Amino acid sequence: MSSAPSASDAIISIRGLGKTFAGGFTALKQVDLDIRRGEIFALLGPNGAGKTTLISIVCGMSDATEGTVLADGHDTVSDYRAARSIIGLVPQELHTDSFETVWATVKFSRGLFGKPPNDAHLEKVLRDLSLWDKRDNKILTLSGGMKRRVLIAKALSHEPSILFLDEPSAGVDVELRHDMWRMVRALREAGTTIILTTHYIEEAEDMADRIGVINRGELILVEEKAVLMRKLGKKQLTLTLQHALPRLPDALSRWPLEISSDGMHLVYTFDTQQDETGIAELLRALAAEGIDFKDLHSSESSLEEIFVNLVRQDAPRAEEKQA
Repeated sequence: MSSAPSASDAIISIRGLGKTFAGGFTALKQVDLDIRRGEIFALLGPNGAGKTTLISIVCGMSDATEGTVLADGHDTVSDYRAARSIIGLVPQELHTDSFETVWATVKFSRGLFGKPPNDAHLEKVLRDLSLWDKRDNKILTLSGGMKRRVLIAKALSHEPSILFLDEPSAGVDVELRHDMWRMVRALREAGTTIILTTHYIEEAEDMADRIGVINRGELILVEEKAVLMRKLGKKQLTLTLQHALPRLPDALSRWPLEISSDGMHLVYTFDTQQDETGIAELLRALAAEGIDFKDLHSSESSLEEIFVNLVRQDAPRAEEKQA
């Protein structure tokens, strides 16, 4: 796990956080996590891993069984009002007051946090989310995508320094997704700290500075995205052959090679961390066997492949603990 940020650059500090429901189900187990000021942090995990539970506790919508959370130095329990005033949350569910207008609901959200009126700020938020021309529409008349935009506008109405996005892209159209990520980048540039959970791993790969992986209520990894890709990523070299091979020759069995079903491609997987990739030696061995190729290209593991492998590796450990 990566080293924790110093107290000066951690805007959220989570220590020993646990959550066990009345029925006995443990949703979070001793989670320790620091979120750095001004970063985009992506929390990944399968359904039921504990992502939403963690966010709900940090945002004061659910109580922890044990542990503490500090938001910019404010305890989220003993100093709830101050902590909550700096946090914006875009939840998964579309909960809005359907009979209110867009403008009224966003203005009311700002007032809830004790912020003085600032119509210019609210107008900017609505314009950034392509909602300005809908400001007088009642929310019940809007499409699902537009309602999602209203939730984002409500979360930004009180100018929070920390913004949580819980599965923000789930079920939204491509246009909104692009608008949203454009806004996220702008907010980050202005100093807002962004924490998002997502099923769209390619977005985490594109947007995040650091990645956290949670599974079965445990935070199994927190790492800089670039370091994670470098540490756990694999590269593959694919060679397109001049002539099909009926099988892999015995002389090549020492290399981690796979042959395609049609015999026309060899795939060599190697670790990016090794000093020697073994490619030059492999090519010499192919030449010695009289195997000619007409093309070759390399590819790198995606974050999705890394994530799937991490969760798969974690499953046996979880079963051992239960045994």
